[in-house]
Amino acid sequence: MTMTGLPTEPRSRLDGAVIAVAGAGGPAGRATLRRLAQEGAQVIGADANPERLAQAVDEARYDVGGADITGDIIDLLDLEATRRWADRIEKDRGRVDGMIHLVGGWRGSASFPETDLADWDFLHKLLIRTVQHTSLAFHDPLLRSPYGRYVLISAAGASAPTAGNAAYSAAKAAAEAWTLAMGDSFRKLADERPTAAATVLIIKALVHDEMRAERPNAKFAGFTDVTDLADAIAGVWNRPVEEVNGNRLWLTPRP
Repeated sequence: MTMTGLPTEPRSRLDGAVIAVAGAGGPAGRATLRRLAQEGAQVIGADANPERLAQAVDEARYDVGGADITGDIIDLLDLEATRRWADRIEKDRGRVDGMIHLVGGWRGSASFPETDLADWDFLHKLLIRTVQHTSLAFHDPLLRSPYGRYVLISAAGASAPTAGNAAYSAAKAAAEAWTLAMGDSFRKLADERPTAAATVLIIKALVHDEMRAERPNAKFAGFTDVTDLADAIAGVWNRPVEEVNGNRLWLTPRP
């Protein structure tokens, strides 16, 4: 697949690429905005918190002088609003080459019998519904890109759930399954060789400088630094589509 105005062999697949980042206001979002912009991408971040998003966009722009980074306040729990967002990006920018899902959250309990099903309701909306809406909204634009990528960040706990993390692990597992189903759609709808991919990057947990400053004696063993996560996200575009699409890519040892 080719699109008018996009070079066949750009200096980097991210040079000039149009990438949306959901959940851009957190530490991982800030690192991702910055890393993608460093590669020359046009980055559009979304977050439900206006102040947090504005700060993330401003910091990334400052760190990468002249970067094309913008922010949109989008309710990702509203499917039609999410569809309009995807359509607007494609109309305004001419294409969409990536959707990074960084929307996160955690709820847990001291034991399995103490699980509060209100936690499931909360996590279902945050970790599953936002994946459903962004994947449905961006599916067709990504399919039209010569190298569209949908990237979900998940947790190792989805493959090895613990008693106190039943709701969180189940929500993450469901989000993974949904994303891999999107990858199967890309495979089946490809004219010849697939060009679009949906993939899952799996971590144990994330760590960033603010956490280290707050807990200077903590080891954070097995945690992935947000800058390393951002590097891995950017690297998805450099890997063969068959290696990425419909696969879980582990950034931490398998449990």
